[in-house]
Amino acid sequence: MLSINSDLEPTAYAQALKNPKWHQAMSEEFNALIRIGTWKLIPSTSYQNVVGCKWIFHTKHNYDDSVDRHKARLVAKGFHQRPSVNYYDTFSPVIKPTTIRLVLSITVSYGWTLRQLDVNNTFLPM
Repeated sequence: MLSINSDLEPTAYAQALKNPKWHQAMSEEFNALIRIGTWKLIPSTSYQNVVGCKWIFHTKHNYDDSVDRHKARLVAKGFHQRPSVNYYDTFSPVIKPTTIRLVLSITVSYGWTLRQLDVNNTFLPM
């Protein structure tokens, strides 16, 4: 059962800042992005299209429905992209089903043990 005070996922940045658990989740995400050099700040010019970002919040649960942790992701607002400028850049870190089938097939073929893990940060440095 979800607790109304702490486990509801915020819908806005200002809401998340009021809860220490969500504030910590945002700090962890932001620090990971900085640590791996996800971006570098450059001065904006009038002819550039700046793609914005927003925070997405999700409560991860254990098998018994208890709260495992609070997860915050900083995601790009893809609808800010413009054709011929940055329209074909992708910002979605989603694994393909073919890759999952390949990994499972190799695991079974070699008799390996398979374990699940949660990737904390999916951006790769440039």
